[in-house]
Amino acid sequence: MACGAADFGTRGELFVGCRPQKWAQGTCLGHVSTPNMRSHVHLRLASQKKGKVLGQAPTYGVRSSVGGLAFPSGPPILEEDSHGHSGAQPEEPHAALPQSVVAAGSQQDLPPGSSQDGDLKAPTESISRDLPSQGPRDLNLLPPARLQAHLNMRAHLRLRQRRRRLLIKKMPAAAAIPANSSAGTFVRPALRALDGHWVSLHQSQEERKRVMREACAKYRASSSRRAVTPRHVSRIFVEDRHRVLYCEVPKAGCSNWKRVLMVLAGLASSTADIQHNTVHYGGALKRLDAFDRQGILHRLSTYTKMLFVREPFERLVSAFRDKFEHPNSYYHPVFGKAILARYRANASREALRTGAGVRFPEFVQYLLDVHRPVGMDIHWDHVSRLCSPCLIDYDFVGKFESMEDDANFFLSLIRAPRNLTFPRFKDRHAQEARTTARIARRYFAQLSALQRQRAYDFYYMDYLMFNYSKPFADLY
Repeated sequence: MACGAADFGTRGELFVGCRPQKWAQGTCLGHVSTPNMRSHVHLRLASQKKGKVLGQAPTYGVRSSVGGLAFPSGPPILEEDSHGHSGAQPEEPHAALPQSVVAAGSQQDLPPGSSQDGDLKAPTESISRDLPSQGPRDLNLLPPARLQAHLNMRAHLRLRQRRRRLLIKKMPAAAAIPANSSAGTFVRPALRALDGHWVSLHQSQEERKRVMREACAKYRASSSRRAVTPRHVSRIFVEDRHRVLYCEVPKAGCSNWKRVLMVLAGLASSTADIQHNTVHYGGALKRLDAFDRQGILHRLSTYTKMLFVREPFERLVSAFRDKFEHPNSYYHPVFGKAILARYRANASREALRTGAGVRFPEFVQYLLDVHRPVGMDIHWDHVSRLCSPCLIDYDFVGKFESMEDDANFFLSLIRAPRNLTFPRFKDRHAQEARTTARIARRYFAQLSALQRQRAYDFYYMDYLMFNYSKPFADLY
């Protein structure tokens, strides 16, 4: 009987040409060291007739019980050699394992130019076994020393399988990812980091993305069917070395995130060495809309896409404090003068000349006016407009309120240098306290209940998509 088919036994072994129960009968002998997906797959086949071509063994697409690892994507050709043995032509390992699989071995990155860069790789373990192509028809007929070695190898393999199953059970299950996402390039932290804290951060990410997708499906269902245009990606910055796309949300840590991207790109050795003007006006980082359509779509489908958001009212107050409570050569003459001229009765000539001294209620009047005298600005525009999260499937959603944990978790996911952490310093007006929920409430206390409600309505999709609570009890 020639052996041409392939099947897995209950212990993670590959039986060739017969069902698992035929193994002990010696009808066919075959084995593959399933934990070792990088090494060449070796098969020894038994045949009653020497010199016969055994055909193809359709091992591709088969999954063993060892962590769900997949075999190579192509069928190996099996032929008998001059000694009656058959060899499988090795192929490259499966390039895109499921996210739920985390291998305990070393990982090897593909070249930066490869579209598979960042994909999970299968682990490297050296477990193999050679069996004679025309062995005894019963394992009990093996010599005692050979039989004992065989049994020891089987016991060792079962132990390793149990350990890997235990490891996989400890990992959180991966959520379903839309087909247009770059989930295949999203790598996980090293196993040494998989303690309870890291697992909690991973689960938090899954929940944030679930809430965001559900809000999009409910309120922006048509967005997912629109084509991506350069306008949709104009706020996304590109870092090619680590294959990262970062959507800039002003007043949510964007200056320090740009510093981190510059260090990742090799443009600076430390985040502390990069000045504010260099970050925002140096032009060191490329935007995604600078590429042609093919380059945009390629990066959207293969790079890790992330954004960081902030509680909308706090972000609005932070922008107001930064742009209107300090001297500013752009926002005062462009926005301040127009706001004072429209919303302040009996404004002084000096105020109209400089645009300085805008009050928060006047600023909110401008924001809510459908016929506002001057256009919107990225510092207080909706995140849903800046980053198009209903059109672009982001892999990572961080929050300003948990910046340190989220940022350093993300850096571990993309395998950034170990000495690179997210900077904690305040970029501008370092002497002032950061805008907190308490400070934001103080500013919004200057508004009427109707103005607060209209401001909440203005940012409603941001509150909904990123799961922020209503900042005031009287809001509906």
